[in-house]
Amino acid sequence: MIVGVSKDLPATQKKFEAKFHLPFRLLSDPDAEMQKAWGVWGEKNMYGKKVFGTVRSTVIVGPDGKVAKVFSKVKVAGHVAEVLEAL
Repeated sequence: MIVGVSKDLPATQKKFEAKFHLPFRLLSDPDAEMQKAWGVWGEKNMYGKKVFGTVRSTVIVGPDGKVAKVFSKVKVAGHVAEVLEAL
């Protein structure tokens, strides 16, 4: 199963899902509780300024429920190929 998580509210996520025809669901985490628990909420650079936010990451969870692989600070270009290779 594939899911995406962001701080966006469900209504915003629905629009995003529809616009980009996503084949998976997005989960709303407005207080970043899940993102903090997974260690993907932290300091990052945006346009030269240090800010706190979601550090784009991919986590592969195996059939046993254990984390099999973590990709941190993901860049979109080429990432799908990386994930498919790991799977």
